Amino acid sequence: MGAAEPVVEREGEEVEVRRKMGRTRKRGKTEMLRKAVAAESNTNDDHNQRDVHMSMMHRLNPTNPLRIVINSNTRAATPPPSRFSHGSNNIRVGATPSPSHFTHPPPHSQPRSTPTPPPSITTLNSRKYTNKISLFLFLLHMIAAIGLVGFLIFKGVQGLIEASDNRVKRAEKRVLKFFLPQVEAASLLSIILAFAWQKAVRVWPKFFVHFILWTTFLMSLSAGILLICFQKAATDGVGVCFIAFAIGNGLYACWITQRIGFCSKILIKSLEPVSKFPDLNQPTYWMLGVGFLWMSLWNLAVIGALNFYLTPLMIVLLGLSLAWTAEVMRNVANITVSRVISLYYLRGMQSNTKFCFQRALSKSLGSACFASLFVPSIEALRIVARALNLLEGEDEFMFSCAHCCLRVMESIFRYGNGWAFVQIAAYGKGFVKASQDTWELFERQEMEQIVDSDITSSICFLTGVCSGSMCVIVVAAWTATVHQSFTATISLIAFFIGYLMTRIAMALPHACVGSYFVCYAENPDNRLFDNTIKDRLALMKSGRDVAIRTPRVPRRFAAR
Repeated sequence: MGAAEPVVEREGEEVEVRRKMGRTRKRGKTEMLRKAVAAESNTNDDHNQRDVHMSMMHRLNPTNPLRIVINSNTRAATPPPSRFSHGSNNIRVGATPSPSHFTHPPPHSQPRSTPTPPPSITTLNSRKYTNKISLFLFLLHMIAAIGLVGFLIFKGVQGLIEASDNRVKRAEKRVLKFFLPQVEAASLLSIILAFAWQKAVRVWPKFFVHFILWTTFLMSLSAGILLICFQKAATDGVGVCFIAFAIGNGLYACWITQRIGFCSKILIKSLEPVSKFPDLNQPTYWMLGVGFLWMSLWNLAVIGALNFYLTPLMIVLLGLSLAWTAEVMRNVANITVSRVISLYYLRGMQSNTKFCFQRALSKSLGSACFASLFVPSIEALRIVARALNLLEGEDEFMFSCAHCCLRVMESIFRYGNGWAFVQIAAYGKGFVKASQDTWELFERQEMEQIVDSDITSSICFLTGVCSGSMCVIVVAAWTATVHQSFTATISLIAFFIGYLMTRIAMALPHACVGSYFVCYAENPDNRLFDNTIKDRLALMKSGRDVAIRTPRVPRRFAAR
């Protein structure tokens, strides 16, 4: 029995070793199972995180640079699937997994999104020059005009100093004594009136509309009567023209009486943004200063033309050159103000007036030159067409002529109108393209009648005539007392200078009203606009508008 005890102890040791090995094996299996579960959990977290990233990517704009980068990365090779899939919870440790357990289910395929280009937005900072041919012609004309003015001034001085004939010297001295002071006084008076009218229209817009309608009537009638009182053929002819215009002005003032209220409302509303830009008047002041200096030199050139061959032709050429130059100055001021005000309406921007002025003198100068040639002619044609439409009656010939002229007016206005300056200024378009787009905006909002019945351009025109008539009264009375033979010539020059200078000054209110109409047509829901235009359109459509409408082509004739 003593020999059997070591055997029993040995067997107990073996059993203990087996138990320890079993526990170690079981602990290893448990550890393997824990690792498997942890790996499965990490895989699920990776998939969940990938799903979150994909959902975030779906919310990105297709043109977002981050989504473009992600899409480009997804086109690379897909990494091999993980051994533990979503269904690995059913795998028993120690069991041989089937191939389906190792196969990762195909991820949710994301369609390759092709970046779509954003909607085209017209740039507000176009760098191209508009109407380059017109710009080239105007610059060429300015070079020729400067050369001609300088040459004629030289001829005038030469005739005064070096003339061997005493008769020529006496004529030169007589012109300098009795001609130059009056025309220079007319230039000075015109610039004073220009500043006064611009201040008045900004401070008292409602009063100004009534005032200028009847003041122009009185001033032009007074100038005509004064010239006729001199009892000379030349002054009588000029006086009759002034009286005829005064009669037409009076009839026009009576005809548009019912439009004045709406015009005053639009003028008041459109001038409200001017107070937000304290330097908005500076471009107009610069144009007035340059215009005053150029007209002073132009007066000296006219005196020099009196001692040169083909004097009438030289004076006519100088007059046409001055008219085009002054009109370009007015349109430059118009484009500058239109850009500042239109960007305020369309984008809520506080634009730099100096930058807008530089842009009008460079990029948009070609459109200003082109419009200066055709807009006055188009406005004259518009007046003639309306007058013919008022004359139509039972006569079939007059009826056909009136509607023919109105159809011509409609066609011309579609390709060239004074409302185009807003889109020229805001978007850098050419004159014809801007005219077409602007008229399409008016047609889309059914605003053709309301813009045709606007009298702002007429008020600006009559303001120029009023200034010219005042200059004529002052200069004619002065000249008649010192040298009556110069009265008719100096009166015409004084009227010409006074009219042009005032038209430059009236570019600011004209541009403000134009910007208000065009920007409203582009975005009627803008909070900066009230219901003035909307209510007027409703009255016109309902037939309750008592104002006399502007003559237009009837639908049955426009369709032919």
